[in-house]
Amino acid sequence: MKLGKIKINHYINYLVIGLLLIVLSSMTVAGVRFDNSLLFLLEKVAIGIILAVSLSLVVGFLGELSLGHAGFMCVGAYLGGKVAALLVPALGNGVLAFVISLLAGCAAAAVCGIIVGIPALRLRGDYLAIVTLAFGEIVKSLFRNTSYESFGGTLGLDTPRFDKKYLFIIAFLLVLLTLMVVQNYIRSKHGRAVTAIRDNEIAARATGINVTKYKLMTFTLSAALAGMAGVLYSYSNYTVQSTQFGYNYSIEMLVMVVLGGMGSINGSIIAAALITWLNTWLPTKLTGDLAVLQNLLYALVLIVIVIYNNAPKLKGFRDKYNLGVLLNKFKKHDASKINDDKAKWDVVPTKISMDEVLSVDFTPQDLGPDKEGGRK
Repeated sequence: MKLGKIKINHYINYLVIGLLLIVLSSMTVAGVRFDNSLLFLLEKVAIGIILAVSLSLVVGFLGELSLGHAGFMCVGAYLGGKVAALLVPALGNGVLAFVISLLAGCAAAAVCGIIVGIPALRLRGDYLAIVTLAFGEIVKSLFRNTSYESFGGTLGLDTPRFDKKYLFIIAFLLVLLTLMVVQNYIRSKHGRAVTAIRDNEIAARATGINVTKYKLMTFTLSAALAGMAGVLYSYSNYTVQSTQFGYNYSIEMLVMVVLGGMGSINGSIIAAALITWLNTWLPTKLTGDLAVLQNLLYALVLIVIVIYNNAPKLKGFRDKYNLGVLLNKFKKHDASKINDDKAKWDVVPTKISMDEVLSVDFTPQDLGPDKEGGRK
């Protein structure tokens, strides 16, 4: 759908998240008090969306398997949290300290992305996954074995907690920033080069695309956004512990991307919100003896969604009842616009009338030999 030259479908995620942000912000300013559990859930959803969209750059658009996203988030959380802990006593726990910490965390994660990406992106498939997984485990181990004075050691790093009343607003503003960066990147000439590499690296290299450059650029951008999510995480919690950024967390991010559809930003957003909500809701509802069912129900929900999205026998059902088809049924078609079609035969300007083109005025005598003996 287009509005003038603007494609509405390209900005539907901005509109939905922006509308949600405006409504919740207005309610906050009006004095409505949200439950702390809801505020914490909104913060976690925003962090999950940033992680899923940023990982989708590497997995969905570049076509490389990375399992080290939790490691980049860990770097951003520790470095950004440490900068925040040093700045808050002098600058106060305000926006300025947050922005400086955010830039520090993004820069640190981006540098790690470059350091890891230069040798690792020469590998492909399972080998790249193993290298990035090893990076995440190394980072986690390094921060766990630091001293208490530097990064907290095994007890974790104490970080300033931003005001719960407003942190979710900042979190969703960062979601909009992430969408703006990723979508503009993908729809630019650089993004087209990245998708060309994903589709056929040999053909992309043959056409003159610098494969190493675009791989490293995409990997670094993804790492920087993961670092931003890590800084947001440090402000959302009182303590940052290395055990929270393990292998399972990277797998959870990968599940968000795969579940939402490879190369689908909107799908990654929906999957991140759903999985974050499940991880928060199940432990609160299944307690005591029922706690053993948490992972079982979580796995069953993911299996059902994956089967629905990929089963060949359900393709007809998906095509018939998907959201786009259902929305088209509610659209009103204006007959006057069809009658005013400027491409109709009776209004197209031509040098001769259409009746002359479609008529045949030849007779058998006209097709006979002419006076010189040739054919007419």
